[in-house]
Amino acid sequence: MSLPSISFFDQVNRSFDKAAALTDHDPRLLVQIKACNSVYRVAFPIKRDDGSIEVIHGWRAEHSQHKLPTKGGIRYSLAVNEDEVMALAALMTYKCAVVDVPFGGAKGGIAIDRRAYSQNELERITRRFTFELYRKSFIGPSIDVPAPDFGTGPQEMAWIADTYQALNKEDLNGLGCVTGKPLPQGGIRGRVEATGRGVMVGIREACDLAEDMKAIGLTRGVEGKRVIVQGLGNVGFHAARLLRDEGAELVGFAEYEGAIYDSRGLDLDKVVARRQETGSILDCEAEIKTPNSQLALEWDCDILIPAALENQITKQNVDRIRAKIIAEAANGPMTADANEVLLKRGVWIIPDTFLNAGGVTVSYFEWLKNLSHVRFGRMGKRFEEEAYARLLDAVEVATDRSFTDRERFFFTRGPSEADIVRSGLEETMAGAYLELRKIRDSYGNKIDLRTAAFICAIDKIALCYGDLGIFP
Repeated sequence: MSLPSISFFDQVNRSFDKAAALTDHDPRLLVQIKACNSVYRVAFPIKRDDGSIEVIHGWRAEHSQHKLPTKGGIRYSLAVNEDEVMALAALMTYKCAVVDVPFGGAKGGIAIDRRAYSQNELERITRRFTFELYRKSFIGPSIDVPAPDFGTGPQEMAWIADTYQALNKEDLNGLGCVTGKPLPQGGIRGRVEATGRGVMVGIREACDLAEDMKAIGLTRGVEGKRVIVQGLGNVGFHAARLLRDEGAELVGFAEYEGAIYDSRGLDLDKVVARRQETGSILDCEAEIKTPNSQLALEWDCDILIPAALENQITKQNVDRIRAKIIAEAANGPMTADANEVLLKRGVWIIPDTFLNAGGVTVSYFEWLKNLSHVRFGRMGKRFEEEAYARLLDAVEVATDRSFTDRERFFFTRGPSEADIVRSGLEETMAGAYLELRKIRDSYGNKIDLRTAAFICAIDKIALCYGDLGIFP
């Protein structure tokens, strides 16, 4: 018996309505904030390598233009449809507001399995989709700025940027039409790992509050906590790697071909290397192996990180979830019904509207870099290093102590672009989490973090509409 389909956009709106009911904003304004402003559906032919013609279907949704440009990834997946891109665009609107990134929300996708196409075919698809977006004004550094998502990466973003610049030669800021580009094409250091790093920082901030951890039977801090990660793509891999470096114990992984679990811990590097060699994590040594990847969500752990796709935790499996913390690294991995069940059980849920905002935060930094036409750190790095060196010279004279070359390098090193990006990302994520906790506390702990995130977003977006004079 097939399960009923779940409207992703409806799930997002249920969370919105729950939070909106707790605010005192004009109902007309709330209707506007929730609505998806624009959706563009496109179908175009491409010539396959064998000479055949195939019609490709794609979408781009701009949920909110309260701030411009709108921002959101482009995914390549057979699951892409209009409902999905509208939902993801809405989440992007709220996510940007939560972390104070000045973009409206957008999202796009093409309904293909990228593994079924050659590199040349993917390039033709990407460039044609870019052309379709351009001719309807759905792309541009001041209009709508895509980024990588599921099934896409720096190569696709480079094709998009090149196509846009070929179509609009007079746009001096043309590289800012898309983020997540390779470094030589205007990318920024730290973007590839940005979402995963943001996940790590968000989890670290949550675990650092002893009061919250005590309420769910855990000790303070990340160290020693057992982690299961669903999805070892760009987000899941980097989140797992960085949590491991913080002292967490990785006990389970899931991918589309199956899942593995070992209570003694799993070596992330060995698992990834083995999967690259054989194509399956099931070829790795582990206590438990199963071709049913969904079972990984139900295994015993302290922190469960769904880092794959939406609607993974539903009414069908929520009663079997055993994690004490669910960290939503993916967009919409849990349905509204499942969320309510887990909250009643006291599970600590770190919502996607905050936790996976690391990607768009660093995309914002890349966009700023493209508009300013200068690499972060280029203007001041050497000056700071020379200033630190003069300070050490003064200390040596005053104390009659000599610093070693190693100490001098450590104390005088100026910030690189990667250092500045990581610092900005950590500041953004840590500050946003504390803001959500304050909102939650202001309601007497009667709301969860997801509701707090939506209230935070609604308040900030409502303020924008008020500044525009659209609503009193």
